[in-house]
Formats: sequence, structure tokens, C-alpha cells
Amino acid sequence: MAILRAAGELAARDGLAGVQMLDVAKEAGVAIATLYRYFPSKTHLFTAVLEWHIETFLEGHDETAADAGTADPVQDVAETLTALTLKLLDNPLLASAVAMSSFTEYAGTTPTRYDIAGSYLGRTVLKLLGVHDPGEADRSTVRLLIYCWWGLFVAAQTEEISVQRVEADLRLAVRLILAPYAAD
Repeated sequence: MAILRAAGELAARDGLAGVQMLDVAKEAGVAIATLYRYFPSKTHLFTAVLEWHIETFLEGHDETAADAGTADPVQDVAETLTALTLKLLDNPLLASAVAMSSFTEYAGTTPTRYDIAGSYLGRTVLKLLGVHDPGEADRSTVRLLIYCWWGLFVAAQTEEISVQRVEADLRLAVRLILAPYAAD
């Protein structure tokens, strides 16, 4: 966790191009060999930083959402994804670093390497929907939703659309994609 925290802080300050692996190791208080043992490249490191930020946010958000949960699980998913998006976009340099690393990581591996529906984010969406034993249709729905969320995050991060438009589009996407899960 010290490595991920150090990398995130450095990227938030200097951007991806300004972060050197040696600086991350020094900031985290680990040997450079240790850093490379866990993260063979900067791409791997910042992909892990993204996953760590998502997990950290959702763990804290879970308790808040449980207390403020509505009778509509689709609304709960929309609120969670919107809050996560705003949190990630809160620091543009870090958002850019994790987005660029994710693109590089995905392009360099086979798409089946990562089960997005089984990720922490995917499991959180399923939990908010009340799905405890997901079938293939549930997993496909969550996968589609997360890919949509990611596209909107990237569009906001690259300033193709405004944050306000992202919020509105995300709420619409959640409502449309998760219509079968909506409370009556």
C-alpha cells in the first residue's frame, strides 16, 4: 500500500511522465528491486494505483451508501458511480496517469486477462443490485455498465465533455442498462 500511495501522490503532483520508478521506491521506503518485483513497469504500477483508488473509495462509500441507501438499487448504483467518477477526476494529473496506464495495460494483454465483472467495482455494483449469485446475464450487464462508465470517465478526463454532461449521461446509462434491476 505504501508503494501505491507514493505513486499516486507523485503522479498527482508531477503527472505520469514526471514519475520515475526510483522516486516511487524512495518515497515508499522500499528498494527499487522490491518495487519491480511487484510492479514490472510503470504501466503495471499505475493500473494497480487505479484499482487501489477504486477499492479505497468504494470501501468507504459502502458504509455511507448502506446508511443512505434508497429503495431503488439502480439509483444507488448511479450515485455510487457518479461519486467515484467525481473523486477520480478530482486530480486531473492522477486521473490522466491511471487512464493512460490502463490503456497501455489493456493494449498489451489479452482482453480475458482481467475479469471486469469480478473486479471490486463489479462486485460492488452486483452487491448494490442485491445480486448474490450472479449468472452470465448479470455479469454481462455489469461488464457493459463498467465499460460505459469508463468511457464517460475518459471523455471527462480528456475534456471531450463536461463533468456535468458525464453525470447526466452516466445516470441515463445506469437507468437504461440496469432497467431490469429497477425497483417497482
